[in-house]
Amino acid sequence: SNMKALKSNKSIANFWLAVGVFSCLAVPWYAIDDGFIGLDWFGSDYIFDSDYAPLLWQFVICGKFWLAPLLLPFVIASLALTKAKRGRTQAHLLIIGGGIGLLWLAIQGLSIGIRGWQFETLETLLGPLSNRQFGIGVGGLLYYLSCLFLFSFGVAERKGAYGDKFIISMIIFVILLVMIFIVYPIGKLFVSGFIDDQNNYSFLIFLEKFTDKRIWSVACFIDAGRCGVAINSLVMAIIVGALTTILGLIFALLVTRTSLKFRRVIRAMSVLPIITPPFVIGLAIILLFGLSGIVTTFVADILGVQPTRWIYGLPGIIIAQTLAYTPIAFLVLIGVVESVSPSLEEAGQTLRANPYQVFNTISLPLMRPGIANAFLLGFIESMVDFGNPLVLGGNYDVLSTEIFFAIVGAQYDQGRAAVLAIVLLSFTLLAFYIQRFWLGKKSYTTVTGKGDSGLPMKLPTLLSLPIIAIGLSWAMFTLVIYSIIVYGSFVEMWGLNYDLTFKHYITAFEINLEGGGIQWTGSAWNSFWTTLTIALIAAPLTATLGLIIAYLLARHNFYAKNAFEFGTMLSFAIPGTVIGVSYILAFNVPPIEITGTGIILIVSFIFRNMPVGLRSGLAAMSQLDKSLDESSLTLGASSFQTFRAVILPLLRPAILAALVFSFVRSMTAISAVIFLVSAEYDMATSYIIGRVENNDYGLAIAYSTTLITLMLTVIVLMQLAIGKAVTHRQENTMKS
Repeated sequence: SNMKALKSNKSIANFWLAVGVFSCLAVPWYAIDDGFIGLDWFGSDYIFDSDYAPLLWQFVICGKFWLAPLLLPFVIASLALTKAKRGRTQAHLLIIGGGIGLLWLAIQGLSIGIRGWQFETLETLLGPLSNRQFGIGVGGLLYYLSCLFLFSFGVAERKGAYGDKFIISMIIFVILLVMIFIVYPIGKLFVSGFIDDQNNYSFLIFLEKFTDKRIWSVACFIDAGRCGVAINSLVMAIIVGALTTILGLIFALLVTRTSLKFRRVIRAMSVLPIITPPFVIGLAIILLFGLSGIVTTFVADILGVQPTRWIYGLPGIIIAQTLAYTPIAFLVLIGVVESVSPSLEEAGQTLRANPYQVFNTISLPLMRPGIANAFLLGFIESMVDFGNPLVLGGNYDVLSTEIFFAIVGAQYDQGRAAVLAIVLLSFTLLAFYIQRFWLGKKSYTTVTGKGDSGLPMKLPTLLSLPIIAIGLSWAMFTLVIYSIIVYGSFVEMWGLNYDLTFKHYITAFEINLEGGGIQWTGSAWNSFWTTLTIALIAAPLTATLGLIIAYLLARHNFYAKNAFEFGTMLSFAIPGTVIGVSYILAFNVPPIEITGTGIILIVSFIFRNMPVGLRSGLAAMSQLDKSLDESSLTLGASSFQTFRAVILPLLRPAILAALVFSFVRSMTAISAVIFLVSAEYDMATSYIIGRVENNDYGLAIAYSTTLITLMLTVIVLMQLAIGKAVTHRQENTMKS
């Protein structure tokens, strides 16, 4: 068995060595014009073409001397695998070879770009370059993977993680992915804030932009002037966070602590905002309360006054965001409310406390973590929301929209966009810190291994009546909003002609069957198929990466594990707008040049949504006994075989949940996507935003309604699949 394992390990190392040699000799080193993996290069003379040549020929024929050290790792690895005996010498050679490859790949990529030297200091020291280089392509990617796994193999040979090749490789692989696609873009963003118009670094430039009164002015509180965008965003986020938390708690109490007959309907409504594009509710509010809105014109006719645009600005944003994010607060709070121990409430009543005292002194304090988390989510979602402020903001400027206009507007000020993004990121991280400080180290545990036979306490009558009244009123308002969304998609011209028509759907999704084939002639088909394709590619990759990280965290102990977990969760705390700007700054130039491609959209979705798959995987794995893994390993299976054949089948519900979330979020994302789309890769949400900017509300709402219907169908199908998976596991357990 040991001899078989040794041969298998050596075969794996030889395979990755062969991959590295192949990347240097046979495939283009740099990315090509028609796509990352296009085949235009394939031909008899591609080796002599500076655009398509592999690494070795880029050095020998094209004179790119800085690529020569990248050949050294495979010489060292060859010596390690052929000459050195298995042990510390072989391990050290593989670590040195793989480490040199990874390190020099980063150094030369960051130092030399499309204009030669990236830094004036290097040009002064070494002189100007006669050559230049572009972003790495398939050859560079295969080279990176080869060096990565050779390095991991060497680390494992030194008995790291008990010599487990799979575990070591996955840990290093994930660390490097996080460094490349999270830490590097954010670092690039911070650096951009210190660059002046002459491309020089200056702290004074950053300080000048950071202290700009357009960001921090408090004139609206003093002389009725205009506040800065940071103050506007902060005020808006605090109000929305408070309102969504209060309403979410009201709905949670309404569903769990009252006898209302419509509780299931209210609970089902919680899914609607998750599958709704972020700005659609803002469109519905315009149809109701805009200048030509139903309510506005009705009230104006009755009172005989001129309709106004009062909805544009802070009031409209608050209404739209509260509608959009209250159900998210409800989903957070309902679990907390249900987990409050009935025995504690009964104990309070036994000690002669009245229902109000029990609720105020026992129930409500135990809901404190849920309330803090709900406020945090509402605050951050409001702060980073892009769609609703763009649709309803009017003259009320906020950070997310200002960042957008700094990048795509006439000013094109990357430095200002970077500073605004830093301010936005600072607010979200500060909110995380304040939440942790407020909760402190107090214990809120009420559910233990011992069963709790008590019944949840019903709300006191004087408290339940206003909760029911507020909850039902808001629920009815939500139903009206979604009814308007559907109705508005069939109206000829809102405010002028209310005749019903299918015109908007036909314009967006027309199909021509002439000529013996299907022709997708509707204006929305291109963005629809692009969005669907990218979401279908990103969803399984997101779920896979999240579950691999969950497996590493739940089942293995390794050095710097807490830092590893923090790095993987960092993208969850970073606003989508900041992700979009940082990706533009980082990946628009070498060494990774993917701006304008579908790859950058896929990558942004993977790392934006990965923490959800990670958390669902951790929650599911906590229910699986470690003895299952140990039994598999005892029977001779490797960690990879154990993960594939034992763990993954038992994680089927978590996998499907991660797939649902990542697919839906990819279909409806806007804050990061708006910066990353291109003419070739246009997404559904950016197309809809374009229709809104052209006042084509009918087409925008028709497209949004189609997306909502599609998302609802996908969620229902996925829920059915999850249900079958859980039932199947239970039946197998009963049989055993």
